[in-house]
Amino acid sequence: MKSSYMQQALEQAYQAINKDEVPVGAIIVYNNRVIAAAHNLTQCLGDPTAHAEMLAIKHACQMLGQGRLSECDLYVTLEPCAMCAGAISHARLRRVFYGAYDPKGGAVDHGPRIFQAPTCLHRPEVVSGINEQEASNLLKRFFLAKRKSDSYM
Repeated sequence: MKSSYMQQALEQAYQAINKDEVPVGAIIVYNNRVIAAAHNLTQCLGDPTAHAEMLAIKHACQMLGQGRLSECDLYVTLEPCAMCAGAISHARLRRVFYGAYDPKGGAVDHGPRIFQAPTCLHRPEVVSGINEQEASNLLKRFFLAKRKSDSYM
């Protein structure tokens, strides 16, 4: 089941590519049902906080009519950054499943390791590497294409 949920998050990432956004997708599952799905929209919205995780969390909170998602699981194609990890903690998500590792910008298993900090409000269970290869390849292809198109300008 985890893999099929991650596949849905990957479908969101593919939608981001169609909008020339960094291909990151996220879904939130409650009672074995997807209640929120989102992909990066930072460029489209001109909003640096419009990461897939942030948008999915906001939508899930609206769907449930509450600010706590303690019975929900987040599936995201890339290791969350510090901003998103903070929001995950504040939203009290039960579990986080992510695909590709992000040694440069990640904040769960890399960098500040937000959930391991003594000041972290809530520590979700974390499972990494779900569909890692597909998520990683998607990002690599996107940035390779970006570098190639930028070199012609």
